[in-house]
Amino acid sequence: MNLKKVIAISILILISSLLLGQEEENKILRLKIGDEKFKDKTLDIYAGKIYSLQEGKPVTFSKMVKDMRESHFVYIGETHNSLPMHEVQLKVIQALYEQDRELSIGLEMYPVSFQEVLNKWSMGILLRDEFIRDSQWYVNWNYNFGFYENIFQFTKENKIPLYALNVPRAIIREIRLKGWDSLSEEEKKLVPKPDLSHQEHRSLIRTIFESAELPHQMKGKGLEMAFEGLYRAQSAWDELMAFNALQANVREKGKMVVLAGSGHLLYNLGINRRAYERSSLPFKTVICVVVPEDQDCVEVSCSLADYVWGIPEDKLPAFPSVGLRFKKFDGLENLVIETKPMDGVAKDADFEKGDVVLSVDGKGFSDINELRIYLAQFKWNDEVEFSLLRNAQQVKVLLKF
Repeated sequence: MNLKKVIAISILILISSLLLGQEEENKILRLKIGDEKFKDKTLDIYAGKIYSLQEGKPVTFSKMVKDMRESHFVYIGETHNSLPMHEVQLKVIQALYEQDRELSIGLEMYPVSFQEVLNKWSMGILLRDEFIRDSQWYVNWNYNFGFYENIFQFTKENKIPLYALNVPRAIIREIRLKGWDSLSEEEKKLVPKPDLSHQEHRSLIRTIFESAELPHQMKGKGLEMAFEGLYRAQSAWDELMAFNALQANVREKGKMVVLAGSGHLLYNLGINRRAYERSSLPFKTVICVVVPEDQDCVEVSCSLADYVWGIPEDKLPAFPSVGLRFKKFDGLENLVIETKPMDGVAKDADFEKGDVVLSVDGKGFSDINELRIYLAQFKWNDEVEFSLLRNAQQVKVLLKF
């Protein structure tokens, strides 16, 4: 596989989900960075409890929500394929909505070009399936909508404004490969120039990067190049989401809840720091920490966030990840496998880069979103049959979930 492609996919997996071994993850949770008053202290986190890291003790849910009353922003981190983490997000959103009916929500999942679709959803105009299609959910995000469905349903029922915080991935890819200065003038209007000089944030991202199990192609000379590209991309993401959250907050009267991957929020050094530096508006950050089944607790730095919510280990995601990436070529009706799968249930199946998808369970697909909608319906232990064209020969692949 081309080195640049390996780096791009690895970075996507690394940033979006923080899929690391327990030892590596524990190291990331105990870094001595962030708030000077707390970074040398640690606290043991037990499943089922909420902790105020500044107070150094467990707190009730109601106290945490009460402490958020004066915050303009509440950031709630997630691992994208963890249903328990999304349940935490929903519980906090519901409580904050009771506290402030002017609540709005900022979403990492969507680029700003899809804001009109989000408006229609919040106004109750679109049905569920219409929203998934019109918003291109499985192109923009590609995590099963089921992980987020209850959150979206609550916002629709209560007409809570949703705001897209992201930009098209092509812009972030350009920054990763060539830097912010390589963007067009129009693109620069969408992405403020990111600050790359914050040493503690750089240290955090490097620790995450070095903790991941990277492909062998990224060893040696490619390693530093990969990290610098990763850091430019991560910083650009944080900068633009902070900027867009502040822009949205100007239009709304109440507080905003921001839903984003935990890697964008740890130690209050990501989106949260950049928004605060631009505005000085008060905020709180909630991070969920998974307590493994074979451990009583997990030790974390007291500067990790404002609140940490301990959740028990989820042995299997509620919805399986397929792990296939598709590409559409002009003049070709069929979809093409973009890369050999590196994750998901397709990782060990017989798929190759460049395979042309003739049919799936006998059905033809010419739209990436539609194929992913079809695949998203399957549960663990289901099977799907792909018919592929490879090297001028038809190949049948049975994908087992």
